[in-house]
Amino acid sequence: MPSLLISLAAGALQSWGLTAGFGWELQLAALAWLAWAGAHASQARAAARLGYAYGLGWFLAGIWWLYISMHIFGQMAAPLAALAVVLLSVYLALYPAAALTLARWISGPARGDAGSMSASAPLLHQWGAAAGRALVFAAAWGLAEWLRGWIFTGFPWLSTGYAQIEGPLAGYAAWTGVYGIGALAALAAALIAGMAPGGADAPDRAARAGLFGAAALVLLLGWGAGAVRFTQDTAAALRIRLLQGNVPQEMKFDVQKLSQVLQTNLKMLTAVPADLIVSSETALPILLDDLPPAMFDTLRAFSRDSGSHLLIGAAGIKLRQPGEAAQPKLTNSAFGFSPDLNFRYDKHHLVPFGEFVPYGFRWFVDAMVMPMGDFARGTAAQEPFEVKGERGVLRVGVNICYEDIFGAEIAHGLHAERQPAQILANMTNLAWFGDTVALDQHLQMARMRSLETQKPMVRATNTGATAVIGPDGKLQAALPHMTAGALTVSVRGTDGETPYVRWGDLPVLAACLLILALAFAVARLRSG
Repeated sequence: MPSLLISLAAGALQSWGLTAGFGWELQLAALAWLAWAGAHASQARAAARLGYAYGLGWFLAGIWWLYISMHIFGQMAAPLAALAVVLLSVYLALYPAAALTLARWISGPARGDAGSMSASAPLLHQWGAAAGRALVFAAAWGLAEWLRGWIFTGFPWLSTGYAQIEGPLAGYAAWTGVYGIGALAALAAALIAGMAPGGADAPDRAARAGLFGAAALVLLLGWGAGAVRFTQDTAAALRIRLLQGNVPQEMKFDVQKLSQVLQTNLKMLTAVPADLIVSSETALPILLDDLPPAMFDTLRAFSRDSGSHLLIGAAGIKLRQPGEAAQPKLTNSAFGFSPDLNFRYDKHHLVPFGEFVPYGFRWFVDAMVMPMGDFARGTAAQEPFEVKGERGVLRVGVNICYEDIFGAEIAHGLHAERQPAQILANMTNLAWFGDTVALDQHLQMARMRSLETQKPMVRATNTGATAVIGPDGKLQAALPHMTAGALTVSVRGTDGETPYVRWGDLPVLAACLLILALAFAVARLRSG
């Protein structure tokens, strides 16, 4: 029981580290405990319990803010909303539990435990045994994290790699993506765990020195990897104006206050010219076709007369294709107004329960009072928005809401485009979650996308964090949360693609599977 409580606390510590300024150190400490405890568990099922407790602490402490959207704004009964958060955490905790089970099953118990020299003995001798155990732990952890981001459309929120955004392992982002960073963090942590009393399979000074050197090498190579630039800054730059309306969520979809919301956003959109003006997601909370003609004409005239390009969040309709019998569906879209062309981007990675209802969960959606429904999906790869500024033309790649937490999809879009985007733009409305840590968590994930692609990202949000992120992942400017305002900046794009943009998660996934397969084969040979 004490070990389970410590694991629960360690998981909560990791969650806190995902948004703390010194998160990477906290995460390594938490993962080191988990790796040590899992290796010394009496059986694989005991390791599973430790991983499950860790996962519960991790997710309960990290996604509690979902309660706000369901209870405060969705008007779901408080007990049911709390239960929903707990049940989601209960599900998500299965992944770290599976990782520890797999690692313990393949590697066997650490030396000094009962039965350590049995058929399930460690993989290698002396310090190499602890290093081999660390590799297995890292591979199992990386595989579990990837699966969490893929199964049932994926929920990669709070992936472990995000805690390393300020640490040396962030340098691997352009090579491996966030899952690779998470696996490397697990590797470094497990190597450190092997140095603990009873942790190394040959606990002499030389063994511990070797483990320390291996962990230090993993971290130091991250700094070196981060120094490599695969992209080049464009000569052209855009003057971009990012709008943060701070419209209260309870007001946003209130029919009686719709006119006020539209007028507020119209005023912000046309207040000051810029090469590109970006609103938040669904800044106009209606179908664009239902926008009053006078407002539509005002936007058109402003774009034409000022030379400004407007990127506006609103609902759209996906028209029926020839031969389709189904009725048209709504889309969560971004519409571009410009002097020369029209632009439209339809969100393709939809939010479960918010934008589509998973099979069998209609009762859950009906328990809330929210504007939800089954939205149509856009295509996975959509062409960027071409913006002409005084200093050249740049292509802006759009993503909406939590699409920017799926790094492989962002990378695939850039690689598949005929003329890849040079700047990324995220349009988000996180007012559903109040002034909580969710805003900072989402910003941290956006920073990882810039590191993976080495492209700047601009974010226009309703309540925060409206920000500009450089191609190095550094935060260049941001508006305070829960305030109305506009952020005007000059942004250069980048040309070229990183290894991660070219290959996505495939190399990391293949490496994890290969390590686990080889380790399993070695274990079987030793047991035979």
